[in-house]
Amino acid sequence: MRHLPDHGLPLVQLKEQRRDLIVALQNRNGPVSGWELMQIAAIQQAISACEDVISDLDAELEAAA
Repeated sequence: MRHLPDHGLPLVQLKEQRRDLIVALQNRNGPVSGWELMQIAAIQQAISACEDVISDLDAELEAAA
């Protein structure tokens, strides 16, 4: 698979942030709060949006080539 540009979007940082939140939840006892779930959900939505934009931009680059 060839490397495609990330188009300057913070996809890697968002995935790392999501991972950090999930690991923090795994390493503690007690219930998960609604706020924590909302944070993870918001980051996941941002990740999905970035992936969609990257896919669209990659398709445009390939069509132009």
